[in-house]
Amino acid sequence: MTGLGTTGGPALVCGEVRTCLLPTRDAVDERTAVELLRLRADERVRVSRHPNRHAVSPDVLTGVDCRLPTADGTRVRAVGTVAARAVLVEGRVLQSTAYFCAPAKGPDRRQPWGYYLVRPGTLVPVGRLAEKSVTEGFLTGHRSGELDIGSVAESLLARISRRHRFLDYDTPLTTADTALRWTAAPGDDGEEASLRFTKADDGLRIVELRLPRGTAPDVAAGLCEDLALHDWLLSTVNDKLDGLRVGADDGTAALKVLRPLVDHLLHLWMPQARVDRALRTTWEELEKDAGYSRQWNTLAQRIRDQLTLLHLTRRDALATP
Repeated sequence: MTGLGTTGGPALVCGEVRTCLLPTRDAVDERTAVELLRLRADERVRVSRHPNRHAVSPDVLTGVDCRLPTADGTRVRAVGTVAARAVLVEGRVLQSTAYFCAPAKGPDRRQPWGYYLVRPGTLVPVGRLAEKSVTEGFLTGHRSGELDIGSVAESLLARISRRHRFLDYDTPLTTADTALRWTAAPGDDGEEASLRFTKADDGLRIVELRLPRGTAPDVAAGLCEDLALHDWLLSTVNDKLDGLRVGADDGTAALKVLRPLVDHLLHLWMPQARVDRALRTTWEELEKDAGYSRQWNTLAQRIRDQLTLLHLTRRDALATP
């Protein structure tokens, strides 16, 4: 698949990432992770072990023939396939990503399906794309009769979560799922990667990317998976610590919150571990504006301090005659 902004390549890439805790008590091992993500018999699950365990399913394709979301009501019909894949990080956090790329212009008439099937993960417009309107419309949300890419990602997440023989559905902590919707367009010649990250009132994360010309669509998807994972981690830990009172009783309630965070989440913070080198300026922007790593380090230190305080309090209680 050709990269963004190249001759014959896509003018726009759009996607959505769903992130959740895998519904099981303990992190699954590598063999189980591979079985969970084995979505196709003809392609293997890709696994890497360094710097952490990371498994990626093969892409599955969903054929669509529908209107794309637009900001101004312009009717843009597109035909082709949406690509979706699942990612499992350290056998603990599950993500599903659905995305497509689109060229600036397609044939003036709908073609036979064979024309689209040789372009996996591509939605070809019938006529011109109306890139600005589609970008804004996609990020705002679809109307009735328009493409709902979030449902594709959610369907894949549900498909994996229903694999009963691998999962016990007894999670060590309750967490909220998150959704991150993103678009990527080519920047000017020589322009570095950049992003705009916002959060809607309903909690939806919205990312607008400008990427170097030639960036492959799956590389853009990988960046957004990394952003979604670390945003989910930060939000989850922050929510768990909100209002937590260590000294409210003997510390049992606080310990039930803190121990799962240490056992299951704290070691997962590893931004940019698999982000393409050319796209790392996006994380630099995020750190400068939102200070994600500063927030995370503060939360992690707070957890350690609270566990130390609980230990000292219990020790003192036992020493009291």
